[in-house]
Amino acid sequence: MKIERLLVLVLCFSFFTSCKEEKVIQPPMDSLVTTFYLIRHAEKERINPEDTDPDLNQEGLGRSIRWAEVFDLVPLDAIYSTDYERTTMTAAPTSVKKELTLQYYDPKDVDVAQFIADNLGKNVLIVGHSNTTPEFVNNLIGIQKYDDIDDYDNSNLFIVQIVNGKATDIRLKIN
Repeated sequence: MKIERLLVLVLCFSFFTSCKEEKVIQPPMDSLVTTFYLIRHAEKERINPEDTDPDLNQEGLGRSIRWAEVFDLVPLDAIYSTDYERTTMTAAPTSVKKELTLQYYDPKDVDVAQFIADNLGKNVLIVGHSNTTPEFVNNLIGIQKYDDIDDYDNSNLFIVQIVNGKATDIRLKIN
């Protein structure tokens, strides 16, 4: 008798839960969506420790081409880079492929609110450094969430999406 009651309860529960209407949440049609893709420069030459502006090494050149492949299907509107050889070399293949002029920014002098306002509704790639990239992400999302990237880690892709003023973020590893 107990098993029959249990069976009836399970059947009723599964019937009622299967009849539940599934809701897919999508932003309203008039939503303004801005997406920032942030990466650190690719692997740099480490031959001369005194060189503060090294080029990319062979591995870094390969990674910069792979980044261009990653962003191939992303409709980018702008590409920003710091004014260093390793960041501009990382951004160059994507810039050429997308036929976009590389724009320079100074990570010490970014007014984040103005940067967001200038890029509203756009898809933007930002190339920075192990310390400036996580800091930029934190400023975009409004909280201290990410620490500096390890000096030998060049595989992070941060995606920050702002929909009607509300930011969401994700960190991916792209090898």
